Amino acid sequence: MEKILITTSFGLESLVKFQLRDLGYEDFEVSDGMIVLNGKISDLGKLNINLRHADRIFLEIGSFIARDFEELFEGVNKISWQNILNKDSNFIVNARTYKSKLFSLRSIQSISEKAIIDKLRAFYKVKHFEKSAERVKIEIMLDRDRASICLDTSGEGLHKRGYREDSVKAPLRENIAAALVDLSFYKPERFLFDGFCGSGTILIEAARIARNIAPGIDRDFDFNKFKFIGPEVYQDAKKEALARIDYSKKLNILGSDISGRAISLAKQNAINAGVEEDISFITRDISSVALKDDYGIFISNPPYGLRLSDINMDEIYKKINNKLARLDTWSLYFISADDKFDRKFKRKLSRKRKLYNGGQKVDFYQYYGKKPSKEDF
Repeated sequence: MEKILITTSFGLESLVKFQLRDLGYEDFEVSDGMIVLNGKISDLGKLNINLRHADRIFLEIGSFIARDFEELFEGVNKISWQNILNKDSNFIVNARTYKSKLFSLRSIQSISEKAIIDKLRAFYKVKHFEKSAERVKIEIMLDRDRASICLDTSGEGLHKRGYREDSVKAPLRENIAAALVDLSFYKPERFLFDGFCGSGTILIEAARIARNIAPGIDRDFDFNKFKFIGPEVYQDAKKEALARIDYSKKLNILGSDISGRAISLAKQNAINAGVEEDISFITRDISSVALKDDYGIFISNPPYGLRLSDINMDEIYKKINNKLARLDTWSLYFISADDKFDRKFKRKLSRKRKLYNGGQKVDFYQYYGKKPSKEDF
């Protein structure tokens, strides 16, 4: 069995856990920002393609005690790097440390790279490495006295789905947007609306969740080029993911934004994501959108002063209150870094959850509406 490390933003661990179980995995442990799973090499394709809320998937290739730099060098040097790296592999060494006596990231990276080069020189009989071929990112993770040496199998972060050509200011990461949807009461049979939709990320992620379109189905991963992993790892996982897509449901999703440029981007992103027929995008201020009090779902990342300096926050809150506060049957969800949001929105808060978007702390404000009966749909 292989040790696979799945990283995620703080606050999303439970969502990753639930999806792992949905995918058939049971042998894993959850901690803050990390899930450790015992699996197989073939699982790397399935995990990278399917996990909606993860950041990266790492494969551990070595673990040992490293109380000083000598032990770190010897431990890294013992790994059979010739089985992992080609003579011209573009290997990149990164480091992270937690309560370790070795806390200088630059020194950890430098010594680890020297240990790798020392091993490769002995095998390939060369003095200089061009690093001109496939990229292999190596992560040196130090947790107290234990070093875990891992390969980043994802490459680009998993939040980069591949459908977003461009973005408006202060974009919401795709995996965070997916988390907002999965933390809400949204179901495909309910109307979903985002009145500050920007480039459409929340609504696109919602449509892909409803259609069961795997988040990584459109992109490439670094493990595809690893010398010890065959092409079937990716090909088999993608084939399985394609077979699970469900086009049988009818979706009712609407996005509006006052910016015509944002709406143009949203429409193009929806086309790239394969859900252009599932979402209607309109260039319109939220105040001008007609809404029925019929058990809708509102999920949004409204503009706020910390990220967009030219925003009139009083006007934003006025629009939100006038349009949404009295929709009793609607469940409303807002992600914001404004810690005064719940005092300015005139509706009783049901729950607040702390999340992180690209390292920035934000809060997910949740306002639950009346529960619909079966007769309402």
